[in-house]
Amino acid sequence: MQVSISHKKLDLRRVLKDRIFYIGVIVLSGITVLPLILILYKLVREGISQINFDFFTRVAPNTLEAMVAVANNETIPGGIANGIVGTLLMVALASLMAVPVGVLTGVYLSENPESRFAGTVRTIADILQGVPSIVLGVIAYMWVVRHITNGYSALAGSTSLSIMMLPLIIRSTEETLKMIPETYKEAAFALGVPYHKVLFKVLIPSGLSGLLTGILLAVSRIIGETAPLMLTALGSSRINLNIAQPTSAVPLLIWEFYNDPNMVKLIWSSSLFLMGFVLFFNILAKRISKRWKI
Repeated sequence: MQVSISHKKLDLRRVLKDRIFYIGVIVLSGITVLPLILILYKLVREGISQINFDFFTRVAPNTLEAMVAVANNETIPGGIANGIVGTLLMVALASLMAVPVGVLTGVYLSENPESRFAGTVRTIADILQGVPSIVLGVIAYMWVVRHITNGYSALAGSTSLSIMMLPLIIRSTEETLKMIPETYKEAAFALGVPYHKVLFKVLIPSGLSGLLTGILLAVSRIIGETAPLMLTALGSSRINLNIAQPTSAVPLLIWEFYNDPNMVKLIWSSSLFLMGFVLFFNILAKRISKRWKI
């Protein structure tokens, strides 16, 4: 009888501890999510007033236009079309430079895990991931701005962004290919398939989900970067598609708006757009990862 009572007390203690731990996890999770909810609420409340058709189709206004609109309590004319086009242009150029190099490097690391050279490359990629973005901007400035385009340009900006993308693409490619069963490769070799076709026809298509996820996460990381673009792309008050000329970007516009007290509303609207853009790429990466699992 006493044994059964002691067992019941022990069970009650376990249940109580489990409940306390469960409630603690919920509370801590809520505390973690709360800042994000407050940020989103603030962005939507302050920035939604400037979101209209002109916001996506017109270039940023000058100080006088913004001052007159603020004085008359009107919506600030203009938008961030030059920043949107510049961001898309530089992200596309950066992806063209970083994706092939990153994927092929990741393939090499996964195929030669014990190689000394592979270990060196892996270490460099890990170190590069922790390098401040402003340093990459200085590197792009020295390489491209001073010696290739002889001035600020979208090419220089995309070069700095592509260097930022490389570590994430390399490591995600390597880890993805490691999860592919070795039997895939063995079956292809047994059928007499050449090594290069095994890579491009079997391994990479099999790991397409992980590769795309890594690429999209790398893109979402560089979209909001400002520091390297200040040293490379500089910015532009008009829509520019010439990669050898200075080009604007949404983060650069936010910085410009911040330095003008008449553009405060555009800061919130541009930040809301940028956060929505990054959120879109993160959700897309999640969907792709869930839909095409290895």
